[in-house]
Amino acid sequence: MTARIDPEELKRFSFNVWNFKQGEMVSLMIHIGDRLGLYRALTGAGPVTAAELAEQTGLQERWLLEWLRGQAAARLLGSDDGERFELSAVGAAVLADEENSLAFAAGAFSDPIPPETIDKLVDAFRTGIGLSYEELGPNAAHRTERMLGPWARQALVPQILPALDGVVDKLERGAVAADVGCGGGLAVAAMAEAFPDSEFHGFDPSAHAIDRCREKIAAQNLGNLKAFVAGGEDLPREATYDFLITFDCLHDMTRPADVIASVRRALKPDGTWLIKDIRSTPDFRENMRNPMLAMFYGFSVSACMSSALSEPGGAGLGTLGFNPVVAESMVREAGFSRFRQHDFDDPANLYYEVRV
Repeated sequence: MTARIDPEELKRFSFNVWNFKQGEMVSLMIHIGDRLGLYRALTGAGPVTAAELAEQTGLQERWLLEWLRGQAAARLLGSDDGERFELSAVGAAVLADEENSLAFAAGAFSDPIPPETIDKLVDAFRTGIGLSYEELGPNAAHRTERMLGPWARQALVPQILPALDGVVDKLERGAVAADVGCGGGLAVAAMAEAFPDSEFHGFDPSAHAIDRCREKIAAQNLGNLKAFVAGGEDLPREATYDFLITFDCLHDMTRPADVIASVRRALKPDGTWLIKDIRSTPDFRENMRNPMLAMFYGFSVSACMSSALSEPGGAGLGTLGFNPVVAESMVREAGFSRFRQHDFDDPANLYYEVRV
């Protein structure tokens, strides 16, 4: 017997599903706008026509008009008549100002996931084995770097490090520090530039990410920074580091407990470890208050949990798995006695200051 379907409920559910398809299309348009520099061209320009934008950018007017109207329909640009379009100051902070705005988000819309990667993710549902960040390719390293970039460039040195007990003094005097899971090296390069008397090491198992880190070393002439294609398990076995960070990566690791133990060995007795990880709780119902929760689970299946299950027996924590309860339990089990949580108003992350 076929269940009777409420037509109004059907409409609402159908609209909800198609709204996600609309989000997919708008995402593609944001990627195109970011890639072509259209948001930057619109910043501070006031109301412009497609013809004016074409003259400024050298792009084709008809294509720009369709893109502009779509952006207005998505409420990303303002337009009263579908002929003149304006990017607000708020819109510019989110879509254009990559260097100075902590709210910059267009970097998250980098190149879409390639079809062959999607095929491998589908196969992971059958095999249980996901893709490492190395297997996800250079596109994943680039997208991750641009998503995490604003806080690494703009908040780490001036805001976050001074909140830690004694860390800035050590780095100014000359210390040895490491970034485990450094990715493209944004955070460790920012520290190396700010503290030239300290020595910094960047570790990441992705050769694609380390290539990007080494490009930064060369471009910024950072003689005090070295980068290694290596995992957290490969840290020195003796106490070497005064300061160590792991940013947005422990939940991606196949064996985070082993890496935490490695950090414990490599950190000096008076050293500090700073962990940055996704803002979440152990309670799914509480997490449901986060309007971006579905996106986080999408990140998890496509990248974070996939990486954490890329080897047999992987921990599989996933994007939301290293919440404060799990974090404190795991670091204390490894022999750390001090665990302090910081909230720097980073909308996506919490920070944990850990010491022996």
